[in-house]
Amino acid sequence: MEYIRFFAVAALSAVFAGGATAATSEYPNKPIRYIVATGPGGASDIIARTIGPPLSEQLGVQLVIDNRSGAGNMVGAELAARATPDGYTLLSCNIASLAIGPALYKRPGYDAERDFAVLGLIVSNPNVFTVNPSVAAKTISEFIALAKTQPGKLNYASAGIGTSPQLSMELFRMEAGISIVHVPYKGVGPGLLDVMAGRVQAMTSTVPAALSSVRNGKIRALGVTSKERDQDLPDVPTLAESGMPNFEVVSWQALCTNTGAPAAALSRLRNALTTTLAQPDTRKRLVDQGFQLYIMSADKAVAFAHAERVRWAKVVKELGIEPQ
Repeated sequence: MEYIRFFAVAALSAVFAGGATAATSEYPNKPIRYIVATGPGGASDIIARTIGPPLSEQLGVQLVIDNRSGAGNMVGAELAARATPDGYTLLSCNIASLAIGPALYKRPGYDAERDFAVLGLIVSNPNVFTVNPSVAAKTISEFIALAKTQPGKLNYASAGIGTSPQLSMELFRMEAGISIVHVPYKGVGPGLLDVMAGRVQAMTSTVPAALSSVRNGKIRALGVTSKERDQDLPDVPTLAESGMPNFEVVSWQALCTNTGAPAAALSRLRNALTTTLAQPDTRKRLVDQGFQLYIMSADKAVAFAHAERVRWAKVVKELGIEPQ
């Protein structure tokens, strides 16, 4: 049985309409909307399509994936925050929507601390600094030297303002003392395509999103943003190894629903996620796609997300970025 069905946006209202019977029956008894706040091919999308089928099986209902990209995950997060708090809306919450976005926007459209109930952390992964193969730099040091000879001439793509990869590049730019131009895209896929085509010189993205393109030589990886080398790119040095000893940025992915969802729904969702992430096949699929398991229970995940908000508020201030 295929557990994830893809519906036209116009049909979503019909799918999620629930009558009086649904409201009083045991949870869950109708399809659950799974909002992915990135476009196809991004880390959140890959995770949703990996955990979706086994999670759907655990819950006994369909999960309907609804990609809503834009504004560094903020569009999808705001949509989820405004949904009825009944346990029938899930969100691919992550470092962008729960930690970075609240520091970048004066009115993000939701309160990251108040509006979401974190069901659990799933994975983490470093970002990877990549360039088009025609760029005359095979190391981070060479890229910095090249950028210094061409101030303001080199471009870098991102999946949107406020994403972890974009902030990684801004931290890199500040520490390296170089001038490079940001070109934001609506999702990681379009940005990577332009880097591969040579229309943009560089991009930092999550390892899972870039992994296949690095392996087939369409882009060149110069460094990863974690303290340790990545398990899937063991030959690629860290930025810490490349002359930036204190550089560390690690993206993370979680699953959320709305605060105010019934206790029975929260319990069922958390148990279903825990069971899904304990399955060897699910864990293997996540690891094979470039993710590092970073499984954390709901209570610990809430404390972790709060600490990340504090950290990124400080980073944004240090970068001199004025909240929009």
